[in-house]
Amino acid sequence: MALVLFGVSASTSAGDVAQRVVDVPTRPGVIQRFVLLSPREPKATVVLFAGDHGGLQIAAGPRFTWGAGGLADNFLLRSRQLFVEHDLAVAIVDAPSDRQFRFLSGFRQTPAHAADIKAVIAWLREHVEAPVWLIGTSMGTLSVAYLATQLTGRDGPDGIVLTSTILAATDERPVPAMELETLRIPVLVVHHEQDGCPFCLFRDMPALMHKLDAVPRKELIAVTGGVSRGAPCQAWAYHGYNGIEHEVVARIAAWIVSR
Repeated sequence: MALVLFGVSASTSAGDVAQRVVDVPTRPGVIQRFVLLSPREPKATVVLFAGDHGGLQIAAGPRFTWGAGGLADNFLLRSRQLFVEHDLAVAIVDAPSDRQFRFLSGFRQTPAHAADIKAVIAWLREHVEAPVWLIGTSMGTLSVAYLATQLTGRDGPDGIVLTSTILAATDERPVPAMELETLRIPVLVVHHEQDGCPFCLFRDMPALMHKLDAVPRKELIAVTGGVSRGAPCQAWAYHGYNGIEHEVVARIAAWIVSR
């Protein structure tokens, strides 16, 4: 895979939306790749973290080449254009170059992951010049919550959004067990009341919201409706906001830009 340092390996344009693949050097010998979609005058930038193992194998186009559909069906990825339509620049992060076989499994709560995303945030602040928010869904919330506790000030996000949060123990520490009481940035939590994933049951939400008592601004948006298809922890179930993507993205975008 050809790597371009602080550059563009592919660039396309759809109307007023520029799309490009960006490779940012992070740790020694490591590159963090992401796709950037940017409207003409973005009000903020949202960095999207997919669920599951988080490996997208981004290629020129840009294309997400992992599997047939696979993580490209993820709620955040399939809704990326909806965020752009709300005047938000979108950065979709892959696993770093040294994790292209193991991806983000077992890596989301590590100093190395924080170093990689710190470099992405720095690049975005220099090239987009808009507030930077992190948004994760399902296992992606493990990245977003951890990163917010490790990266502060200009190095970190201006706010975070947690969707379909991991609330109960998996093989990794769930979000409510993290040091969320240290956060001093806005936090939006979005969750489907009928989420059937055993790690994301709505009844477990109070533990998370209690840990956020010290943040300057927080809200829980509980949604209903849509269509649940397939396994309960997958993209086309209630867990992935199937059928209500427009509504969910609109509410997230409005919350971000109203800060």
